[in-house]
Amino acid sequence: MTTDEKYMRRCLQLARNGQQNAKPNPMVGAVIVSADGRIIGEGYHVRWGEGHAEVNAFASVSLEDEALLCDATMYVSLEPCSHYGKTPPCADLIIKKGVRHVVVGCVDEFAEVQGRGIRKLQEAGIDVRVGVMEEECRRLNRCFFTFHRERRPYIILKWAQTANGFIDDNGQPLAISTPYTQMLAHKLRAEADAIVVGRVTDEREHPQLTVRHWVGKSPKRLVIDHQHPLNMESLYAHNIQSLIVEGGTKTLQSFLMQNLWDEIRVETNFTLTVNGGTRAPQLPANVSMVSSRQYDGNTIAVYRKV
Repeated sequence: MTTDEKYMRRCLQLARNGQQNAKPNPMVGAVIVSADGRIIGEGYHVRWGEGHAEVNAFASVSLEDEALLCDATMYVSLEPCSHYGKTPPCADLIIKKGVRHVVVGCVDEFAEVQGRGIRKLQEAGIDVRVGVMEEECRRLNRCFFTFHRERRPYIILKWAQTANGFIDDNGQPLAISTPYTQMLAHKLRAEADAIVVGRVTDEREHPQLTVRHWVGKSPKRLVIDHQHPLNMESLYAHNIQSLIVEGGTKTLQSFLMQNLWDEIRVETNFTLTVNGGTRAPQLPANVSMVSSRQYDGNTIAVYRKV
């Protein structure tokens, strides 16, 4: 691990602290390192409408260390903003503070930024390095980037299946998840803006779709059918950046057929089989497994597009 990677990893650790309250803004972490390698300031974007990561990092620098800023390096997981929004531009603050070196994890795809913050720093004579741990930095804010690039939420398709590939027991609801994996499912819900099921699932199982086994805000509950399809333009207009699809096979398959998904999560209970029921959806050809972990005997596999 290089020195730049070490401090950028710390930026990512800090950024994740804003997962619940930074939305709809991205999660961002910032670290200020003196010339002798000592962290003299750090911060993250705590809450939407309040100071960004860079502002909080500078605020944490002690009066004795202020004089070290001119030779310090600021690490930030996302390109500093260059426009006036709820707060003034962070790029201007960095220039004002006299920092001469800035390391950026990834460029901000938001239309108001898109490289402008980096250019502003460079035009002020600041040495800027871009792309340190870029994939990890982009992955952290994948929902934010997808939302602004595609004008729709980041879509996660999720289902649980038996060892022989069924999602129910001859049409009857079936407890496939364990208490622990159910908790993980509710953690995922707490991180999402909305969750959707189909009409049949809603009428048959009456799922609450709330966060009961985790701490956080429950996602907006949506039910769709042929008469009430999901309107991506409406979701975009309501600033819904992430959507979990937990419907039955038909609902899930409809998203797969439209190639309208970004991530698939499949939980398999390898100790449970049934003699019939509703078959789980078939994974599309353009998937790559990015992780597979076991919890209480069940396996949760995560797939993303190739």
